[in-house]
Amino acid sequence: MDSLTGANWHKSTRSGNSGNCVEVATNLPDLVAVRDSKDTAGPVLTFTPAQWVTFTTALPIR
Repeated sequence: MDSLTGANWHKSTRSGNSGNCVEVATNLPDLVAVRDSKDTAGPVLTFTPAQWVTFTTALPIR
């Protein structure tokens, strides 16, 4: 997807060494992208910034 060119991917600082992590790119205009850190060439989920805020604020905090 061309809209992902220039994406700066990062994992949460809370990620451990279990390998079950996602990476997020928030530096793209009008787009937040999420991918599996073990399959960086695999599928990517995309959200608008508003959708991402709605999603992340609905997550339970552990």
